[in-house]
Amino acid sequence: MKALITGGAGFLGSHLAERLLEKGDEVHVIDDLSTGSIENIESLKGRAAFHYTIETIMNEPVLAELVDRADVVFHLAAAVGVRLIVESPVNTIETNVHGTEKVLKLANKKRKKVVLTSTSEVYGKADTVPFREDGDLVMGPTSKGRWSYACSKAIDEFLALAYHKEKRLPIVVARLFNTVGPRQTGRYGMVIPNFVKQALLGHPLTVHGDGTQTRCFTYVTDVVGQLVALSEDPGAVGEVFNVGNDREEITILQLAERVKTRASSESAIELVPYEKAYEEGFEDMQRRVPDLSKLRALTGYEPRVQLDEILDRVIAYFTSDATRL
Repeated sequence: MKALITGGAGFLGSHLAERLLEKGDEVHVIDDLSTGSIENIESLKGRAAFHYTIETIMNEPVLAELVDRADVVFHLAAAVGVRLIVESPVNTIETNVHGTEKVLKLANKKRKKVVLTSTSEVYGKADTVPFREDGDLVMGPTSKGRWSYACSKAIDEFLALAYHKEKRLPIVVARLFNTVGPRQTGRYGMVIPNFVKQALLGHPLTVHGDGTQTRCFTYVTDVVGQLVALSEDPGAVGEVFNVGNDREEITILQLAERVKTRASSESAIELVPYEKAYEEGFEDMQRRVPDLSKLRALTGYEPRVQLDEILDRVIAYFTSDATRL
């Protein structure tokens, strides 16, 4: 199989590229390195089955050629991270909506399957937990830039599903819940790498809000395994699937304590108001827990890596190279 990964030099994309290469596929990635890094794919560059293009997916002629060569397109390219979303709402909306529009249009011309990575953010302020794929999406007001990411990814889903319904384009939508692992940085607000780096450096662990908000964290290899499985299963076409870990829901304050313990750190924990961390009137999701029954029924999925091991692996990643801190 020949696969194209948009955003393939990013944290998730680089792990997906590794998985596909391991199974014998030919892989081409496109990335403009706005949030990805050439370092993430450095170890892959010598492989005959791996190819990369440093370019934006907005370059339609380049993207068209890459889509034409692929059997399946994994569309990961997007503006990600709460901080980036708050600071650059125009870029968030344009990248997510226009980029997806181009991928789907070009894939449709050649009937190429598209696996679209969406996000648990689309559930917005919904409070029916765990979140089901057929549940209502509850967005905040348009005056809050924080919701632009959720809305843009919801539009991506609507557009992908419309291409499937109207034009019979084979698409799969995967809503990812808090994916974590090596190569993820805290640059744009990702909580675990931020906590780990702060703990290892002896800095205060900065918990936004009162720390009672809860999350479930999924190890990156569990996620990429399911992206591959969904791309190969005909029963996934035209469907939306939560991909995450439902084994341990934890408050962010408890997470900070857990990171301190696993890292043997004496760092303090500091509560930072949302308006100081991001912007005045910032709104957050209080709980984010996936219902995985639909995914389990199709692929038999069970998350293999649990929270303590996730933290240990991330800690090991940062301690293995001091330049990452």
